Amino acid sequence: MKRFGTIATLLILALAVAIPMASFAAGKTHDMKATVVSVDEKAKTITLKDESGESHTAPLMGKALSEAKMLKAGDMVTATCQDNEKGEHQGVTGLKKS
Repeated sequence: MKRFGTIATLLILALAVAIPMASFAAGKTHDMKATVVSVDEKAKTITLKDESGESHTAPLMGKALSEAKMLKAGDMVTATCQDNEKGEHQGVTGLKKS
């Protein structure tokens, strides 16, 4: 019984360390206000025009895949963008209509 308690404690400690490290490895996110130019469901990409007028095409990731299905060209959105640990843009993980 004592051995089970020790194993359970070690497992909990391992998870407590692993979960924050996994989120750190995923990089950071930032929000961007933009206008939807197009959504390509087959390619799983979205093209957005930012506030400065530049268009950017990015992969749809996670819940953004389903959220993009409800959008059409001209919709104003706040896009949550995922960056890697180097600060390079990886894709869009969330979309909210503005």
